[in-house]
Amino acid sequence: MEIYTNLSNYKSTNKTFVTIGTFDGVHIGHQKVIKKLIKSARKKNATSVLLTFFPHPRMVLQKDLDIKLINTIEERTKLLENLGLDVLIIHPFNEEFSKFSALDFVRNILVNTLNISQLVIGYDHHFGKNREGNFEQLQEYGHTYNFKVKKISQEEVKDIAVSSTKIRKAIKNSEIDKANNYLGYNFMLTGTVIKGKNLGEKIGFPTANLNIPENYKLIPKTGAYIVKSNINGATVFGMMNIGFRPTVNGDHQTIEIHFFDFCNNLYHKKIQIDVISFLREEHNFQSVENLKIQLEKDKKNSIDYIKTHYL
Repeated sequence: MEIYTNLSNYKSTNKTFVTIGTFDGVHIGHQKVIKKLIKSARKKNATSVLLTFFPHPRMVLQKDLDIKLINTIEERTKLLENLGLDVLIIHPFNEEFSKFSALDFVRNILVNTLNISQLVIGYDHHFGKNREGNFEQLQEYGHTYNFKVKKISQEEVKDIAVSSTKIRKAIKNSEIDKANNYLGYNFMLTGTVIKGKNLGEKIGFPTANLNIPENYKLIPKTGAYIVKSNINGATVFGMMNIGFRPTVNGDHQTIEIHFFDFCNNLYHKKIQIDVISFLREEHNFQSVENLKIQLEKDKKNSIDYIKTHYL
C-alpha cells in the first residue's frame, strides 16, 4: 500500500475507485465499504484509493478537543493496510480545507487530483462545506464528470447500524465484547513500555507500564481487563489495570500489564495490547496483601476465560 500525507503529493494517471471518510475504528461497516471498493477496482484494473483526514474534523470545526478516537493514526493506517488497499491518503484537515464547497471538492479533488472512475460511500455519507453534499448530489456530479457512485446500505452492514460513536461509548463503558464485535477485531492500545515503581514485582505481579503519547487516543475506563499481545512473534496473554492505584496512594492514571508466563525485559519497546474482555472495576483495597489476593483471583479468572475462548 502506498501512503501519502497530503493530496498534493498524489497524482494518478490510472483510473481510481475512491472512498472517503474519517474511518475511526475501521469497524465492520467501514470494512464492508472498503472491501467492496477493492473488489470493484480490481475487476476494472483501477487503483483503490482511500482518502481520510487527520485531525478529526470535529477537533477543527467544533474545537472539540475532548473527543477521543478509537485508533491513533498509526493504528488506523495499519488496519487499512491489512485490508489490501492500493493507496491511502491521509490529508491534513484544517479550516481552509473545510470550506471547500461540494462542487469544488468533487471537481478539484475527486476529478482533477484523483482521476476518479467510481466513488464508493456509506449510506450516511456527507461531504463539502457544512456537509452540504449528499448521495443524490454526488450522483448528479457523477453524470457531469463521468464517474459512478455506489452506496453501501445500512442494512448491508448489520441489523443494528454500526457506528464509531456507538463503539466509543461501548469502550468508555467497558463493554469490550460489544466493541470488539462491532470492530471486527480486538480494540487495541499501542505504546512504549516505560519504567514504573516496581510495586507489582514486589508482590509477585511484575507489570509493563504502557505510555501512550497520543492524547486523543480513547482509553477505557478504570478497571482490570484481560489482554493479549504479540511479542517477538509469540502470543502472550495477561491482565491489564487502568487506574490510579488507590491502594498504594497513586497520584496519576497508569496502564499496567501483567503478562502470564513471560519475563523478558520490555523497557523502551513499542507494543500493541489487544483488549479482550473486562474483568472488574478498580477498588481501593485495605492492604497490599488484600490487593495481592484479588490479583490472584483476577489471574485465575483471566486464565479460565482464555482457556475457554482461545486455547
